[in-house]
Amino acid sequence: MNNPLIKKVLESLKIQELNPMQKAALEIATNQKDLILLSPTGSGKTIAFLLPMILNLKPDNGTIQALILAPSRELALQINSVFQQISVAWKSCCCYGGHSITEEKKSILGNKPAIIIGTPGRITDHIAKGNFDPSTIHMLIIDEFDKSLELGFHEQMEEIIDQLPNLKKRILLSATDAEEIPEFTGIQGTVKLDFLDHQTSLEDRLTVKRIVSPAKDKLDTLFNLLCSLNNKSSIVFCNHRDAVDRVHKILSEKKLETEKFHGGMEQPDREKSLYKFRNGSCNILISTDLAARGLDITDIENVIHYHLPINEEAYTHRNGRTARWDATGTSYVIVNESEQLPSYVPYDIATVELLMHTSRPPKSKWITLYIGKGKKDKLSKMDIAGFLHKKGSLAREDIGQIDVKDHYSFVAIKRAKANQLFHLIQGEKIKGMKTIIQEAK
Repeated sequence: MNNPLIKKVLESLKIQELNPMQKAALEIATNQKDLILLSPTGSGKTIAFLLPMILNLKPDNGTIQALILAPSRELALQINSVFQQISVAWKSCCCYGGHSITEEKKSILGNKPAIIIGTPGRITDHIAKGNFDPSTIHMLIIDEFDKSLELGFHEQMEEIIDQLPNLKKRILLSATDAEEIPEFTGIQGTVKLDFLDHQTSLEDRLTVKRIVSPAKDKLDTLFNLLCSLNNKSSIVFCNHRDAVDRVHKILSEKKLETEKFHGGMEQPDREKSLYKFRNGSCNILISTDLAARGLDITDIENVIHYHLPINEEAYTHRNGRTARWDATGTSYVIVNESEQLPSYVPYDIATVELLMHTSRPPKSKWITLYIGKGKKDKLSKMDIAGFLHKKGSLAREDIGQIDVKDHYSFVAIKRAKANQLFHLIQGEKIKGMKTIIQEAK
């Protein structure tokens, strides 16, 4: 890639070379045609649309030039995180429900971002309140468009797009195709890149196994399965939020380290759960289908269908959390004797018998610290690492992933060093600020 801006971005992201899908998307999306890009989860679609987007941006003129829509808060935050890593001149603002719209408005008016990233509901609210001028937006990107354009979002999406009179380019991306694209998107002169059929199929990398639960309440079977997996990274899917809460509560009472994740949780709690799962301080995530798509979590070894998925699409997306790209993984389907497998689950899958008295897996090697200061307090990753090194006597290998939010931060540290750390930093200030530093529970 000869473009100096693209070279700079790739260096910032520590990427040596674009993959074939990203190269094709960049070539098509930098011309005047609209683009529909289909590519598997984990293949790098965020980079595939961010690169052509920045090439289509004008010099920073204080107006909003691009709008990126995503169906969930987590996906919007993930996109914004990648954009901030590329260190270009333009600024972004991430808008989503679950936190202050007033704070977002201040960011829009004060920072004058060139890119708005957000969920349909929150973007609709900003436009209705006149918090930004949609007429300056000339590029629209819809990530996970098959989900974003479902009937539940139709009204909001149509309302947003109707108020973008000066769109010149549209990019739609997903890991699964939609049966049809609504007319209100304005897609025309489209190039469709389909990379779904050019990769090793998920079926080739995924092993599906059946676990038979003797009771309709499958919790004892799930507990035995998780113990037998010995702390390997696993997502347990339930069909409803209350089921997630119940399964998480009972497994926690049985002394398994688990986190939960669903749309009824407060945003900081959802972020904490995902962070602990990503950094390895918790290896079991109990979730609704909210975690089945759009989240960039690598190295998940097992998917467990505690409840049978509601349809084939849900089954596919759940399984897509593991065996990503070139990796392999296992999908466990738990059924009781009165249940039958849906037609889209292979009938000839192996049935696994579990030991009934499996010992609990050991605790993870990492724990997560919560620090009550963040970006708005001028706290950076370097500040946190320096504090833990100088005041807490932690070596580089004792510190894992660091994530700095607006008003708080998370950092993974070796469990074996936790007591030493808390003793040494007691009463200490971080960057001259007194704040809470404790294990994230």
